[in-house]
Amino acid sequence: MNRNKTLWLIPARGGSKGIPGKNVKPFCGRPLVCRAVDQALECAAEGDVVFVSTDSEEIRLAAVSCGDVVPFMRPEEFASDTASSYSVIMHALGEFEKRGHTFSRVVLLQPTSPLRTVQDIRNALEAWNPGIDMAVTVCEAKTNPYYNAFETDADGLLHISKGDGRYTRRQDAPKVWEYNGAVYVMTVASLMRGPMSSFRKIVPSPMDASRSIDLDTPADWMIAETICSMHNA
Repeated sequence: MNRNKTLWLIPARGGSKGIPGKNVKPFCGRPLVCRAVDQALECAAEGDVVFVSTDSEEIRLAAVSCGDVVPFMRPEEFASDTASSYSVIMHALGEFEKRGHTFSRVVLLQPTSPLRTVQDIRNALEAWNPGIDMAVTVCEAKTNPYYNAFETDADGLLHISKGDGRYTRRQDAPKVWEYNGAVYVMTVASLMRGPMSSFRKIVPSPMDASRSIDLDTPADWMIAETICSMHNA
């Protein structure tokens, strides 16, 4: 029995503005959305469900070339620029519940993190346990509030954001992390209580910063594809 039955959710709406058609655009020879589907199918256990949430027929056709991963489409109300990830997740859980599927966790894989590896996903799965809200991939933040992040005071003068400002070497300052958008492993019971912003029990799953590129602009695409080509990813 699979006690940790997982919904592998890949959100891929149409209408991208920064990189038109990015979810079906070939990245190192493979449509972007298919790279995420391939990884989900490789990691999924028996009884799990892999689902591409999309409002686009073009994306649906690309996704189903990998397998039966689009049993229903995402409604227009959850596909706008203002629609939240939480609404997309809850829509998916609700539709699958109607079809007799319930899950203990959701693994969300953004197609726009093409340098994510299967091992990154497995690391995040290992970091998760049912007693937390979420395990999430992170990379070390470029700006550290103990070292090189500053705020202005009432007089308009800069001061260090956190701590006493005595760190003179970055490596001595406490590490700080930022989400890189690659993998989210979320407990369904926590999602039922509220969105990710309400989560308090979150554990990090570190990834290398060189693979933490999120595709927002053509420049991002060019850099990521160059790295991918170099490593034959």
